[in-house]
Amino acid sequence: MNTLSKADINTLISYRHTLHAHPELSLEEVWTAGFIRDRLEALGIAVHEKIGGNGLVGVIEGAAPGPAVALRADMDALAISETTGLSYTSKNPGKMHACGHNGHVAILIGAATLLARARDFAGTVYLVFQPAEERFGGARLMIEDGLLERFPFERIFGLHNWPDMPAGEVLLHDGPVMAGTSEFDITFRAEGAHAAMPHLSGDPLLAGGHFLTGLQQAVARAVDPYEAAVATVGSFHGGYAQNIIPQSADLKGTLRAFRMETLTLLRERTRAIAASAAATASCAVDLIFDDPMCPPVANTPAERDLMRAVVHEAGLAAYRGDPRPTMAGDDFGFFLLHRPGAYAWIGNGPAVFDGRLHQPAYDFNDAIIAPGATLLAGAAIAALADISN
Repeated sequence: MNTLSKADINTLISYRHTLHAHPELSLEEVWTAGFIRDRLEALGIAVHEKIGGNGLVGVIEGAAPGPAVALRADMDALAISETTGLSYTSKNPGKMHACGHNGHVAILIGAATLLARARDFAGTVYLVFQPAEERFGGARLMIEDGLLERFPFERIFGLHNWPDMPAGEVLLHDGPVMAGTSEFDITFRAEGAHAAMPHLSGDPLLAGGHFLTGLQQAVARAVDPYEAAVATVGSFHGGYAQNIIPQSADLKGTLRAFRMETLTLLRERTRAIAASAAATASCAVDLIFDDPMCPPVANTPAERDLMRAVVHEAGLAAYRGDPRPTMAGDDFGFFLLHRPGAYAWIGNGPAVFDGRLHQPAYDFNDAIIAPGATLLAGAAIAALADISN
């Protein structure tokens, strides 16, 4: 496989900066999709658009017929106001590439550059540019829109830049990589009353308080201590005056675990705790979960080992530090429900780049574009050869 030239790398960096300056939120990635389409077509790659919303698939045919594999990059941004002060800072107020999806896009375009230039492989590589990873489960939307039938790949590979890892070093986990997630919205309702007359109404704030503490007990007392699980309420709104019992209180939160069975258990406990809290405070309750749950990301062993071999053969550095997974989620898990695959972390580098994901001072490290592209392209070629043997 060829390598990216200095000119190639500079071009990819310019792409990354342009994408950073024009972030679009989940389900809004129209400009982003057009930008990607134009760059792929300039490489002579056929592009299929509007898959699962604004998703795209580029198709690279090798020199001979053979099996098919997929490479994935997410492309949406976050509702965060940027504070980096960079020359390519966001031009869209309140929107920012604070998770590095613009860098992931640049990496996959780099991999496409390598694969399209040589095409010295048997088979097909599908380039999956996925929308709505941050919200709405864009992977699921693409699958529901016929991705697997229209582009029948046998394996899939992806990556994510990661904080607290040296720039360009690669980690492939033995087990879970990222947690499965389930978000919820709860509203407790009552008649409302003057604070001096609490007997005239149930108390939605009291119900919310009972729910908040009870949810933590679900993790402490319902989940096997050997299982990792998190239950967090991130938003609690209710009331507007110190002497009024309000008519409603709204809570939003997330459940996270490395196994779907544990997530299902947490959902059941959440329902029971919400009902109990409502009864205790004489309230009605409405509980809504996101459906379906976002599954965990867990590398399949053969694909993990194949990608590890690519790290070694391509001269990339394997990360030797703490290999623990994260309770953060990624909807790459939807792909892994249907196909085997592997998901790598690639280090984003020193603190100067502010590796804290989802923060207003974050920036992606351009130095990892080339090694990321080499890793993905190498994984595709190795997987095609492995399937054919």
